[in-house]
Formats: sequence, C-alpha cells, structure tokens
Amino acid sequence: MPALLSMTTIAAIATPPGTGGIGIIKISGPEALKIAGAIFRSRAARENRKQLDLFSAGSFYAAHGSGSLLSHHLYHGWIADDADNRIIDEVLLTLMFAPHSYTREHVAEIQAHSGPAVLRSILELVLKKGAVLAEPGEFTKRAYLNGRIDLTQAEAVMDIIAAKTEKSLEIASAQISGGMKKHIETLREDLLGILTETEAAIDFPEDAGESVNADKISEILQNRVIKQLNDLLSQYENARFLREGLAVMIAGKPNVGKSSLMNCLLQKDRAIVTPVPGTTRDIIEETLNIRGIPVILSDTAGLHESCDPVEILGIEKTRKSIAAADLILFMVDSSEPLTAADEAVYESIRHKKLILLANKSDLRPDNFKPDIPDSWNKIPLVNISALYEKGLDNLKDLIAEAGGGIHAESRLIPNLRQKRALERSLEAVSAAADAVRSSMPFELVNIDLQEAMDALGEIIGITVRPDMLDQIFSRFCIGK
Repeated sequence: MPALLSMTTIAAIATPPGTGGIGIIKISGPEALKIAGAIFRSRAARENRKQLDLFSAGSFYAAHGSGSLLSHHLYHGWIADDADNRIIDEVLLTLMFAPHSYTREHVAEIQAHSGPAVLRSILELVLKKGAVLAEPGEFTKRAYLNGRIDLTQAEAVMDIIAAKTEKSLEIASAQISGGMKKHIETLREDLLGILTETEAAIDFPEDAGESVNADKISEILQNRVIKQLNDLLSQYENARFLREGLAVMIAGKPNVGKSSLMNCLLQKDRAIVTPVPGTTRDIIEETLNIRGIPVILSDTAGLHESCDPVEILGIEKTRKSIAAADLILFMVDSSEPLTAADEAVYESIRHKKLILLANKSDLRPDNFKPDIPDSWNKIPLVNISALYEKGLDNLKDLIAEAGGGIHAESRLIPNLRQKRALERSLEAVSAAADAVRSSMPFELVNIDLQEAMDALGEIIGITVRPDMLDQIFSRFCIGK
C-alpha cells in the first residue's frame, strides 16, 4: 500500500472519559505544529503576555542550536484562548516531527489535567484553529496508510487495548512486533518464486520450459506453504478464545445454584440469589480471567415449563444463547435425585461441549458420586459446593482445558478476518498443487498462485479493499 499523507489535520481526546490525573489531546497532520503553537504559551510568553513565537512556519526545521523547539521533548506551559486571553489549563506539550511519529505526520500531544470540561474546552479550541475531529481509529489508519505499520500490526493495536489476560496481551504483542507480517511475507515469497519460474516457462518455453522442476514445485507447495497455512488455521481454532474470550454458560433447572456459582467465580454478588425458583429472568454476563483465558460467563434463566410471561421471555433468551456458547456448565442438585426437568435440560444442550456440575456436594460424603444416566458418563464431572467454594479449582482447570491451551512458542494467532483470507489462500494453493501434479498448463497454475498471493496480501494490507479498511478501523475508539 503506497504512502498516503493526508492533507487534513485531525484531533481527538486520546484518553478514556472521566476524571483522572492526566488527559491527552492528540493532533496529527500538516497543520498540527501550527495549531499547537497558536494555543500554547510558555512560561516566558505568559509572563510577557505574548504568544509563543517559536511555532512560526519554518522554525521547527532550523538547527537545534538556534533555539527552536525540539521533537520528542516535553515543554511546560499553558493553553490559552486568544479570543478572551483566557488560560484554560496548565499543560505539558510534546511535539513529534514527521516522519518520526505514530502516524508519520507532524503530531502534537497536549497533556492536560483529566476532566470532561477541561479536555472538551481544549479540543474545541484545537478544532476552532483548523483541525477536524478524528474518526474512530483514524490515527492508526494513517499509520497504516503512511507505511509505518502493516494491517496485522494495526489490528494488534486494538487487540492490545482489548486484552483481558496476560496471554491475550502476549499474542497481541507478538502481532504488533510484526510476527504475523514476517510469516505472511515469507509465504508470499515462496509463492512469488514459483510464479516467477512458471511465468518464465510460459514466456520463454524453449529456454526455461525444460528447467522447471514440477516435483520441486509440488514439494514446496505441499510441504512448506500448505503445511504452514494449515498450522496457522489450526492455531485459530485452538486459541481463538485467548483473543475473543471463551463463552461459558451456566445451565440447569431452576434453583440448582447457578447464580450462586456465578457469584462465587466472580467473587462478588452479581446475580440475585433466593430460594425462590425462577429468580433469574434475564441473562447476566460478566468477564473474568480463568487460568489466563478470558471467560465470558453467563448466568441464565432455569430451563423449565412456565406460565409467567416474563419468565418465558428469559427462558427463550436462554435457549437462543445456547447456540452461541463455547462451553456449558450443566448444573444439577446432588442433594436430591435427578428429575425429569434435569433430563429435559440435558436434551436441549447435549450437542454442546459440557461440564457436569454436581452442586451442593457439601451435603454429601466426599467420595459421593451422583447417580447419572449412562449417556452422561462421558461428560467431565465435578462435585462442587457454590456455597462453600468447594471444587472450584478442578472446575477452573476443566474450563481452561476447554479453552485450548497455547504454547509460548505458538503466539501467531490469526483473527477471524485473517483466518478467512488464509482459508481462501489454502484453497487456491491446494488447487495449484493439484494442477502441477496433474501436469496442467502453467497458465492455469498461475491463476491459482496469484489468487493465493492476493489472499495473503489482504492479510497484511497489500491488496485490501477500501471498504474493508473502513470496517476494520471503525471498531477502534476515537483517539487511537
């Protein structure tokens, strides 16, 4: 993707809303330095009641010894509104000259006191001086368009922001350092080498045609390219939960202790617990960290027959959420025999990955084993007591195992967009390998090879469509 330096200057608040010790307004674009200079006053300028004049055109590019402000230095001063000579806040200003900035454009960052009023006032002043409000992800989008990062690194920025566990952060860090980019570029070089060789055989059949080794090409495609594509796809399947979160749902008939278990795992009273069946009417969802895996835990309405219209709505939501669950914690009450209601719940979730929880085990001997149907024997069983937090370590181990462990050496985990592109590339490479083995004309082989390269190029942003770029960066927050 060629560099595309923007003609507009954008600005946004780059820190989360709310009060805090510091808030940052970021400005990027050709007029960033001029705009910052128009509203910033140094201590000397404030004492002299004059606007700082070091921001005039060209002064940034003077020799460092001339007294001009330097890139990547902090300067103390105040933000002032010339309209009424009003000081808005005491700040620190950082300037970053192009191309040595996040966006490869001129960037100014104003570090002010954090608070909605003060940050909004400074941002409005910046916009009044000629900047436009940044769109979601526009700073990172400019970093990509200006060639500072590739598309996998841009997506990793969002993954770092959204990371909920150390393992999730480890994966995102591997991406942002360019690990996925290097891997994809290596695969494209392998394909390009074959494509160059076969195109030479097409253009100069008498000189190059006999030198093309079909067996060697087939070996490279099969044992190098196809194998690595399959490895990346299996990594997505095995460890996507580290990025997306493992959707875990607690299911069972009413009053078996589902809400108590959720409160116990969260270590807080998130769900209402009463002895009255049907207390939970809606789906309650929270995110927690279990053995390094981000888990999206849902407490649901008990599955049973009901005439209560509100309760019926909750049960319907439960049934719909079953399809989206990666893992279901199927809870029964071990203090009483299984009932037809338990059997009915099992029938509705038997097609999913399950862990069977025998709750209220504190009312039974330690070696107690519930009397369960033979069809349930293959389901992992844990005796727990949500009341006394018994058996939770075993439960957490099983949840982490269901999430699919990831080894430290395997940190390149594609996201869903990348996975789909990898699948298209694999399909095209497999077709090319079949064509080579069948001694098909190189013209047909090259069509598949080019399609495979385009799909890989889409991952790192070489062949990506503009509408896809908009979709990717729309998921970012404003200010990043």
